Amino acid sequence: MSFLSISQAGAKLRAGEVSAVELAQESLRRIRADEPRLNAFITVTEDLALEQARQADEELSKGLDRGPLHGIPYGLKDVFATKGIRTTCGSKIFFNHVPDHDSAVYEKLREAGAVLMGKTGLQEFAYGITCNNPHFGPIRNPADPTCIPGGSSGGSGAAVAAGSLFFAMGSDTGGSIRIPAAYCGCVGLKPTSGRVSRRGVLPLDFSLDHMGPLTRSAADAGLVLNALAGHDAADDTSSRRPVDDYTVSGTSLAGVRVGLPTNFYGDRVAPEVAAAFADAVFRARAAGAILVPIMVPDPTEINVVSRVILLSEASALMEPYLHRRGDFGADVLALLDQGRFLAATDYINAQRLRRVYQAQWAEIWAQADCIFTPTAPILAPKIGQTEVVIDGVAEDVRLATTRFMRAANVLGVPAISIPLPSNGLPIGLQIMGPPFAERRVLAWASAAEVS
Repeated sequence: MSFLSISQAGAKLRAGEVSAVELAQESLRRIRADEPRLNAFITVTEDLALEQARQADEELSKGLDRGPLHGIPYGLKDVFATKGIRTTCGSKIFFNHVPDHDSAVYEKLREAGAVLMGKTGLQEFAYGITCNNPHFGPIRNPADPTCIPGGSSGGSGAAVAAGSLFFAMGSDTGGSIRIPAAYCGCVGLKPTSGRVSRRGVLPLDFSLDHMGPLTRSAADAGLVLNALAGHDAADDTSSRRPVDDYTVSGTSLAGVRVGLPTNFYGDRVAPEVAAAFADAVFRARAAGAILVPIMVPDPTEINVVSRVILLSEASALMEPYLHRRGDFGADVLALLDQGRFLAATDYINAQRLRRVYQAQWAEIWAQADCIFTPTAPILAPKIGQTEVVIDGVAEDVRLATTRFMRAANVLGVPAISIPLPSNGLPIGLQIMGPPFAERRVLAWASAAEVS
């Protein structure tokens, strides 16, 4: 099972070569074997997983086929509400929180017949990129357990990359799906804002949060998105825009206008990342892509906009709990305190500038079909590392890691990270596209993947 695709596992299920119970048992075996090394899970739902797997086998034997995810083991980042199952948000404050309702994402995945193996670990309150959680312990990178897996969806990324899950759900406010994908070596999709319902998710941010999957391939991400996409009448942030079929087929980069930013995205990039990215561009050109040098509207300013919005909105969301200061980790508490000191005018101006940049970036898509950038400019830092030096410039690990990713959240556009060939730690390629262009972004990502 370890590195079968969802389609391959589904074919074996339907051919009777393996059962859903056997897939779940193998997933549980791998989770038990990897947990001492990775610490990727907060809660393992073994009894529920076997119950859901038995139900999947029974349904499939009777000809009830719920689709490609039927009988497939997966994990949920521990911000998605699950009725009767502890949902901690990686925090001490919600340490024993057991919801009385399900998130929209869990409802849809249950309807699709997927088998929940457990709730994956994360940065406290999904606020950060290291997953060095003070309450549940650090999550470790399967490529090198001395390194961070990236965050905040680090448990999801680590479990998928280690082969114990076929896919896992994450949330992305400033890169929190794409960072673990890049650092652990899997695929991470942040859909267009509103494409996937946020109902039932313990939020970090009112307007920057996105929900999406971490998978083994772009094709698998498309299959998961098929189960998740669509308007949710109970979530006023979900889009009413019609959904597509996100099944990946007939992929090619021939004739695709690939935008290559001439500003910002080449600054302070680790040599290994720069080399892997240059190779990806070379392969895209060889595959028939049309390379378009392009100057993008100032991402430096967009990153400032992102940080002001996030600091303000996260602090507002956590305001009811800030009297329990001793129950927060020091890093998260420092960020929440910063947000409380921001002026309302700063927040309002940030939202105003957000609309300005959204309008400016809308013009980019007349010049290019998609944008290629490195996902992160650096390799996964060591656990506990706070600073990285690139080109002689010292930079905070968190700010360096998110430097190329925040814009997609502010703009609300779809962005995916796929692994690039590497002789060392994993490296990611980020592909951004116009709003609601997930179908094309997934196809281009699949064409750019290297087997």
